Amino acid sequence: MRIGELAGAVGVTTRTVRHYHHLGLLPEPERLPNGYRDYGLRHAVVLARIRRLTELGLGLSEVRDVLADDEGRDLAEVLAELDEDLARQEAAIRERRGRLSALLEQGRPAEGPVSPELARLFAGMEAFLESPMATKDREVLALIETAAAPEERERLAAVLAGAFGEPGAVERAREVYALLDALVDADRDDPRVDDAARALVACLPDGLVPDEGVDEGQGFIRALYADLAPAQAEAVRRALRTHARGRR
Repeated sequence: MRIGELAGAVGVTTRTVRHYHHLGLLPEPERLPNGYRDYGLRHAVVLARIRRLTELGLGLSEVRDVLADDEGRDLAEVLAELDEDLARQEAAIRERRGRLSALLEQGRPAEGPVSPELARLFAGMEAFLESPMATKDREVLALIETAAAPEERERLAAVLAGAFGEPGAVERAREVYALLDALVDADRDDPRVDDAARALVACLPDGLVPDEGVDEGQGFIRALYADLAPAQAEAVRRALRTHARGRR
């Protein structure tokens, strides 16, 4: 992704991205031969987490401490201090304290602070904690939630909650993650790619993917595919295309 695509995907300005580079909060990406920065999905995930933490009221120095601690031990200490500050304020901070309380009940998920709705969804995904592909899904969902408008955020949360609430949904999801995890070292033409794509199509709820499909030339989608192993990316690509054709 270019810097403008990265900023647009997370909902910040390019000036903010450059500022975070200057402070050392966001790693500098590799540059293409033409000199442009080439951002990947990892940069978007980190940038989204910085935005979520700052929206909770954390200063950038506190954000630096949180990002430096992979296990999140410092996060609980910072949030406790923030809670004391918020308690001295009135109506303007009540919504922020509610989000903070929900965060503390989440058990410090690796993805950082997320909404109560997404936290409940993640709780339902505990059966897949050992799946690397499930971990990627959680990161992407947290990224999408950060960048989405409030009404779109609520719609996606309802779609996902409904999908996971269906009978057999957990078992189907476990099967899909196992199939995708098994493709990590496979070739794109491996016959298991079709098996994984068909299983993924069966799990995709209506409303999650636009009826017209996804724009595979869009920077976020390119970064998503680049973050996956080639066979995994091919399975996801085939599943999204099949799902879009079935909705037309």
